[in-house]
Amino acid sequence: MLKEKQYLPIRLFRFFGIIDGISLLILLGIAMPLKYWAGLPLAVTFVGSIHGAIFIGYIVTIVIVQLTVRWNVYWSLLGIAAAFIPFANFLLDRAVKKREAQFRTKAFPVLWLVYAIIFFSFMDLFAQLPIMSTFATSLGASTLVAGMAVGIYSFSNTGGNLLAGLFTDRLGPYRLLVIGLLGTSIMLFAYTWATTPESLLVIRFVHGFIGGFIVPAAFTYVANQSLEGKTGSENAMTGAFVGSAAIIGPAFSGIMAAQISAPFVFQTVGLFGVILFVAAFFLLRGQLFRRTKDHPETLRFHPALVVAFGGAFLMMFSQGALAYLLPLRVEELGFSSRVSGTLLSTFGVTAVMIFLSPIRKLFDQWPALANFRIGVMLIAAAQLSLGLASSLAAFYGILIVYGVGFAFTFPAINVFLYVGTTEKNRGKAYGYFYAFFSLGVVLGSSGLSLVSSSLSVLFMVTATVLLIGALCSGLLVNYKSHSTSR
Repeated sequence: MLKEKQYLPIRLFRFFGIIDGISLLILLGIAMPLKYWAGLPLAVTFVGSIHGAIFIGYIVTIVIVQLTVRWNVYWSLLGIAAAFIPFANFLLDRAVKKREAQFRTKAFPVLWLVYAIIFFSFMDLFAQLPIMSTFATSLGASTLVAGMAVGIYSFSNTGGNLLAGLFTDRLGPYRLLVIGLLGTSIMLFAYTWATTPESLLVIRFVHGFIGGFIVPAAFTYVANQSLEGKTGSENAMTGAFVGSAAIIGPAFSGIMAAQISAPFVFQTVGLFGVILFVAAFFLLRGQLFRRTKDHPETLRFHPALVVAFGGAFLMMFSQGALAYLLPLRVEELGFSSRVSGTLLSTFGVTAVMIFLSPIRKLFDQWPALANFRIGVMLIAAAQLSLGLASSLAAFYGILIVYGVGFAFTFPAINVFLYVGTTEKNRGKAYGYFYAFFSLGVVLGSSGLSLVSSSLSVLFMVTATVLLIGALCSGLLVNYKSHSTSR
């Protein structure tokens, strides 16, 4: 084990709790009066952005403490409730400080910072889903351009993924992580200056490219720490952070965009990225990621990689279709845009519950190919149903099924990638892996926007693509599926 500096999760929670309490008081006691009594609405926009970023960091620390300290869940519930009540954070801090020794805190390994970076990267992605197409149309974009605005991010993200994969094995992930975090944060703030569809497309392109540096580097490190025979369940833990982003991102962006504006959402996520950039710059440098002296291995064809890359494409083709079609479907049926965010969060809640439950042990016990097929077929069934359903109750039930499918698919495709690579070429493989992720989103959003048909037919097209992919997986992989269950 590397002797990196350790940080106690409970003290990180207390720190974020205090600054969250202070920022809440400034928002309510200074910014709000300036808006309503002095006619300065920008005060709420600016302070609210800062408070929002701090709040996200605070929620992340609660999750970290719950997982590492394993305190009684009512402490986590108190922590969440305190964030909405003035002065409550300070009272809770005193109570936690008195009982700190009882919580038997474990040292905070920097691996959790990598998990937080993964959470941020997917928070950035999922926060865009319910608002990007409508934000584009608010700037005067046509339906076609709105679909391009959703997809161009992933199109350029593909280039960033490939570049990151190439250099991760050569230089180690540290430099790519800090460059990606800083660049992504800057581009999130740049959405404030998007006033035309053309400027939005430029910002989306640069945002996607620089954001593509983060995920391959972070996932390479996590994969290299996985224990043999536990790859499926350990990737489920990583999936829990991805799923948490899928829960918080759409709900937060859908509500905040409706109450304030879409740029406010991007600014808040950008501030969270700045916090992680500072933490990564000082905590990861020279401790976690060291340049390898061995020359990276060439990435050779392996049957498992076929399913890994194909599965990545299919899963994110579905996500791209969902991002493009669901808000339009919700609007078509006369529901509020806020519903899109809560619907997208529903599948995330379902996936996280499975990732953190004993069900995740099935990902080690069952063949990965079986888990993959189950997951993709459930997602396909959900996509088909979304084009036919018309009630909110049905929509929520369908997104639960979608979440189960996501929970089975995500660990399975990561197991395939782990089996088909070594530590010396895994970075490049993750670069290609997430390039297929991005390509899937491009074709699932912009690609479908080129098809002139009803929304119900487009949902059917999405389901058909997924079913064909699931059925063909067995033909593409000509080896015993049990060999990938470990």
